[in-house]
Amino acid sequence: MLRLFGLVDRAIGAVLRPVLAAGMAALIAVITLQIVSRVAFTAVGWTEEVARFLLVWLTFLGAVLAWQQHRHIAVGVLVDALPERAGRVVSGVALVAGLVFLLALAWIAQDYRALQSFQKSASLRIPMSYVYAVIPISALLMALLALSDLVHLAVTGKRPQPSEPVE
Repeated sequence: MLRLFGLVDRAIGAVLRPVLAAGMAALIAVITLQIVSRVAFTAVGWTEEVARFLLVWLTFLGAVLAWQQHRHIAVGVLVDALPERAGRVVSGVALVAGLVFLLALAWIAQDYRALQSFQKSASLRIPMSYVYAVIPISALLMALLALSDLVHLAVTGKRPQPSEPVE
């Protein structure tokens, strides 16, 4: 079971890294087009909207990658000061709380996405449910990663550590 969760964990990271890199490249290209078109030509109207939507998607998917690499901000001073067993218990409680929060977020975000399905974006006229879809997707991915971390903690008795920097 630990091997399966490890595989899923690595697969999420392997998929998200190039997706986020492509998204950042697209964001840079769109913003560059926006600046050049404003200075040299008539402003291209859809660039601001695309940049905003890309930024939203990059933020949420970046949060998933940060979770996968154990890079979210954490104050470990309390957990590190506790005895090993108590530190594992506190880490487990934190992971369970995070898992519950993420599942609730996915549920509420999906309801909100369905509620806003009639709304279209101003310039591109795409359904806003496509933009909002990143919230339940990222919440479910982070919940899966939290479950993976919880299983890792239960099986090995060790708290997940930040992965090596991506080169």
